[in-house]
Amino acid sequence: MRKGMFYGLLFTAPAILGFAIFTLGPMIASLVLSLTNYNVFKEQTAFTGLEHYVRLFSGEDELFYKSLGITFYFVLLRVPSVILISFGIALLLNLNVKGRAIFRTIIYLPSIVPAVASAMIWMWLLNPDLGLINSLLSRLHLPTSNWLYGESSVIPSVVLTTLWGIGSTVIIFLAGLSGIPRQYYEAIEVDGGGWLHKLSHVTIPMVTPTIFFNTIMTIIGSFQVFNEAYILTQGGPNNQSLFYVFYLWRTGFRDAEMGYASALAWVLFLIILFFTFIVFRSSKSWVYYEGGDRA
Repeated sequence: MRKGMFYGLLFTAPAILGFAIFTLGPMIASLVLSLTNYNVFKEQTAFTGLEHYVRLFSGEDELFYKSLGITFYFVLLRVPSVILISFGIALLLNLNVKGRAIFRTIIYLPSIVPAVASAMIWMWLLNPDLGLINSLLSRLHLPTSNWLYGESSVIPSVVLTTLWGIGSTVIIFLAGLSGIPRQYYEAIEVDGGGWLHKLSHVTIPMVTPTIFFNTIMTIIGSFQVFNEAYILTQGGPNNQSLFYVFYLWRTGFRDAEMGYASALAWVLFLIILFFTFIVFRSSKSWVYYEGGDRA
């Protein structure tokens, strides 16, 4: 028993040490810094207690609430878009058609394109004057948009750019779809059911664990959006794309207020924890596992 425990600890030690050094340690350091006025360019650091958190929630920092509202709006648009579109594409790619391996590869390829390269492509595509999309809309006599340069259109435009990289979510859905036993579909056919009955009575219930996983991961990723704000918009125009993590980064690395930025980080951590908990709690009523058991 002791020998087994020794080998167990030995083989898990790299993972435990990695978590302790690169995750738990920085989290504790961030929590401590959030209770101080630590500034990179100041020699002395003083303990300030909950001063940063009071400043955040008292309304003194207007950009905090603005960035929070923008991020919530982004999450509200992006999460259902990613789940619905990814699931729809996965259903199409799961059909037994010729060349589907090529289609799957094409869908996944944008996921491995570097973020900067993707952003540069989208900046050109969404350019209001020289972009391809506005040019096509004009030729079709359809209204054009300012896309990333319009205050009302910037967040939907950023959502559009993030849909470019949903290949990994599609692959996870495909894995879930491939695990559905064919006998269930055959039973529907025997009863005279069509594709809609197969979708509603077999496919969706059987794939709810995958929907659950993808929803959790998409919520977390959406709250932590940064690359798009940093590369595409820099928070503009007029702070209308000031995403929370971009504001956090700007506070910590441009304004050098590491203590305040750490407080922002912990607020974000608690928000993500709250929404993850809500999804987990709700899963008992809508996530089904094979055999009829619910989550």
